[in-house]
Amino acid sequence: MKQVSPLFVVVLIIATCGLIYELIVGTLASYLLGDSITQFSTVIGVYMFALGVGAWVSRYFERNIAARFVEVELAVALVGGISAPFLFFTFSEGASFRVTLYSVVVITGTLVGLEIPLLMRILKDSLQFKDLVSRILSFDYLGALFASLLFPIVLVPKLGLVRTSLLFGLLNAVVGLWSTFLLHEQLGSAVRLRVKGVLACVVLMTGFVLGDRMTLLFEEQLYHDEVVHAQSSPYQRIVLTRGARGFSLFLNGNLQFSSVDEYRYHEALVHPAMQSAVTRRRVLILGGGDGLAAREVLRWPDVESVTLVDLDPAITTLATKYPELHGLNGGALEHAKLKVVNDDALRFLAELPADRRFDVAIIDFPDPNNFSLGKLYTTRFYALLKGALAEGGVAVVQSTSPLFARRSFWCVDATLRASGFHTRPYHAWVPSFGEWGYVLASISPLETREPLPDGLKFLSDATLPTLFVFPKDMEQVPAEVNRLNNQVLVHYYEDEWRRWN
Repeated sequence: MKQVSPLFVVVLIIATCGLIYELIVGTLASYLLGDSITQFSTVIGVYMFALGVGAWVSRYFERNIAARFVEVELAVALVGGISAPFLFFTFSEGASFRVTLYSVVVITGTLVGLEIPLLMRILKDSLQFKDLVSRILSFDYLGALFASLLFPIVLVPKLGLVRTSLLFGLLNAVVGLWSTFLLHEQLGSAVRLRVKGVLACVVLMTGFVLGDRMTLLFEEQLYHDEVVHAQSSPYQRIVLTRGARGFSLFLNGNLQFSSVDEYRYHEALVHPAMQSAVTRRRVLILGGGDGLAAREVLRWPDVESVTLVDLDPAITTLATKYPELHGLNGGALEHAKLKVVNDDALRFLAELPADRRFDVAIIDFPDPNNFSLGKLYTTRFYALLKGALAEGGVAVVQSTSPLFARRSFWCVDATLRASGFHTRPYHAWVPSFGEWGYVLASISPLETREPLPDGLKFLSDATLPTLFVFPKDMEQVPAEVNRLNNQVLVHYYEDEWRRWN
């Protein structure tokens, strides 16, 4: 009976580790392959199936159950622990990655599925069946809760995916080693198992110590140019690369800008809206934590205040501290007229005081490739945006590519119109992205009011009208309205971009 309490701690730990491995592989699948909904959903489904396979296979373990449990625990430690570095490596080497990915999911899930049934058989003589099942399952679910909280809040921001997988592999190995002492009566001689446990701990500890170097090595293989800065925040993986043509920013593997042509994107994003507004005294930028949209806004001398709302303080800090990015944005985030707010954009608009309104709103969010971002393209969000605009105010929304994701682009336009806006869609050629789309939106009909400011490298008063002309392969197509309860835009986006990825 004295061994029961420690073994339930073992249940808690292995349940936590098991879910952590699932979250790591699901996140990596979304990060490396895109299609975040499909990838994460299928990883979870296959993993749960593999748990069932492991539980079913456990019936064929008839002898030396305690020893088999320790061996399975050490196998989980090694397979789960090296899952992230192994998947990074195979992806960068161009192997058949999907086969490798789901093989790792199946193997890890099967091994984790073996653990609890074997442990229940070990404990069956210590407790009544009803107590055994209730306690095992209680600790199992409690471990899942710990994992779901630790993973996004602590582990990914502080350690990253590679070191997290190695850390929990090490934890599994320590549990396996500990179990040789907890189960010494059933095991008898456990020297071999302890040697295996020590070796597994040494391997995983070495990997954990070298985890940052491995991550940098893998990322250098993923990107064409040299990685000069990489960090994980609670919200995303941030990577800066530098090559012969300049430097680029990637968030979760997706290109945000290249310094060689970002001026085309940001001039097209900002100046049509600024030009169309009745006044430009108060400007709101949602997203755009790199400061490049703010740089363009501040070209207009009649701007009195700029409020920039970006969820991730790591991005706005990078924009002020990293020399090349600070130089590219012209120190915009440190300008006396600008205030940075690190908050969720939807919450910011929902809590905006009724007497605080903006003349221009620049919406520069990442593309809607998941539901978290998709909510920022819904009628709910645009209703809040409409309420944040002053009389005569104008908003602009970056709206993905009308060529590569045509239905997605026109879905944004349809959603803005359904929210009560007058819209004027337009597009611009940005070499790093191809054809890129934007939608101007206002409460009253739009019209051009002012000439463009001096110093622009891309736009001019003569060429600006051509941006509003769509060739046949980008003309409007039918699209549903994107609402919180359907998030149809996210499905459009994944279906259309899958063809090009």
